[in-house]
Amino acid sequence: MTIEYPSPSWKDYEILDSGNGFKLERFGKYVLERPEPKALWEPTLSDAEWARLAHVRFTPGAGFARAGKEDSGTWDRLKKMEDQWTVAYKGGRDANGVPGLDLTLRLGLTAFKHVGVFPEQAPNWDFIYGRTSDLVKKNSSSGLGKPRVLNLFAYTGGASLAAAAAGADVTHLDSVRQVVTWARDNMERSGLDGIRWVVEDALKFARRESRRGNLYQGIILDPPAYGHGPDGEKWKLDELLFDLLKTVASILAPKDSFLVLNLYSNGYSSALADTLVREAFKVSGDVLTSGELALRDRFGKVLPLSVFVRLVR
Repeated sequence: MTIEYPSPSWKDYEILDSGNGFKLERFGKYVLERPEPKALWEPTLSDAEWARLAHVRFTPGAGFARAGKEDSGTWDRLKKMEDQWTVAYKGGRDANGVPGLDLTLRLGLTAFKHVGVFPEQAPNWDFIYGRTSDLVKKNSSSGLGKPRVLNLFAYTGGASLAAAAAGADVTHLDSVRQVVTWARDNMERSGLDGIRWVVEDALKFARRESRRGNLYQGIILDPPAYGHGPDGEKWKLDELLFDLLKTVASILAPKDSFLVLNLYSNGYSSALADTLVREAFKVSGDVLTSGELALRDRFGKVLPLSVFVRLVR
């Protein structure tokens, strides 16, 4: 198992401190104080220092941490700040010194504790960008077209933009129209185009693609613990994840392809995620890499936030 962190080349984001169920983060020019149940230790900085640094604090609501209300609450402004702002994402250089991913992402104070980006996902973005770039070169040398990449549960599109920036033909799917619109805005701000936008239930779409015999060279999955499709379809991770993975296995190209699975649900370990992918895709050996995505604050405290599995063929 590996633990991966955002590249230090990303200057517009850092986690300043963490503890007592909260994290103190800087996104560009603003500092946010947000709940983080996994921060079980004591913070290093004093309460007064947190209050001095923070522009805004998220106060959990009465239903916080309950199914369907996990992230409910309100933002309390401590200093003047904009409702929306942008950050630049800069990935690290590759082994040959070639500059990495370069994106512009719009952030905002949503009705929940989210701001439109999950910073710990940066290593997945860099992997997607690098792997897709390799596929673009390989397809070109073989006289093939752009690699097709499908991003399910795609949210505001960091992973979609990584694939598009590398030269892929990208399909971005989410069940919430507002976040698809947000992702389109991020695409335009990043100087990209050509992404296909789909508002639909992920499992329903994957099953239809399987029936049609459509294949993708890259598939990205970041499913929530609970959710609903645009037509009221119910999603529960524990009940439907393995079915989804088996369906996705039928639409991932058998060679020159990749899968990225990310899971946030508490109780899911990287070993469990690894086994799910191995069984669904019937693979063995070293084609899989699994681990945790984490943030490390200024004082060295490591905050693990999700588990990932990557399959490379």
